[in-house]
Amino acid sequence: MSAFVDVRERAVFATEKMRKNNLFDSERMFCDVYCFEPGQAQSAHAHAGSDKIYYVIDGVADVQIGSATRRLGAGEAAYAAPSEPHGVTNPGPERLTMLVFMAPKP
Repeated sequence: MSAFVDVRERAVFATEKMRKNNLFDSERMFCDVYCFEPGQAQSAHAHAGSDKIYYVIDGVADVQIGSATRRLGAGEAAYAAPSEPHGVTNPGPERLTMLVFMAPKP
């Protein structure tokens, strides 16, 4: 694993579903760039024992954390505590790119 990465080069999109593109991975954590076309979503789910952070790079995201949903734009972030349901939808009309950090790895 390289200590340096160009996030823009790893931001790969797919028409069939949102893409998770790994940037960094260790025994303790991972960091991905998630790429959503307009209308694509990551269904609400939870991870026992793992913290997750979503950070919007470009676009707009409807982020669900627990029972709350908030629209986030570039430069905004959200935190999901262990076992807390979380998910993301790109309401469009632009593409959505997010950094996603999780520790410890599930």
